[in-house]
Amino acid sequence: MVKRSGVEASALRYYESLGLIVAERSAGGQRRFPRSMLRRVAFIVFAQRVGFSLDEVATELAKLPTGRVPKGDDWSRLSETWTARIDERIDELHRLKAGLADCISCGCLSLEHCELSNPEDRAGKLGPGPRYWLGNRSMARMRR
Repeated sequence: MVKRSGVEASALRYYESLGLIVAERSAGGQRRFPRSMLRRVAFIVFAQRVGFSLDEVATELAKLPTGRVPKGDDWSRLSETWTARIDERIDELHRLKAGLADCISCGCLSLEHCELSNPEDRAGKLGPGPRYWLGNRSMARMRR
């Protein structure tokens, strides 16, 4: 499974301990993963890349039918709701790319004194962290 999935053995053991995948044991105690687990591992890896936590992955996997190996339609149904999540990630990455230099050098972290982008630490009034990068709607008005 390690070679075929590209996932480290320690990660597979961890996924198994969480109940995300199952393995059978050989007479010698070695893990033997049914072929159907390969698709589950691919799903886990992809879901994590999209930004899902392992708890969210478990919730999604629980939606799969029991008593039979999931088919393509089952997997497609799971991924239908991901479009919005992926779009949010894309938007976030676009904001990061567009504002990287400004954000790091000029008020992104609510610096106390930044006369160009954050005079009088206006961003700090909205809370801690990179307010411009996080895309607060009110930040657009404040920056003008």
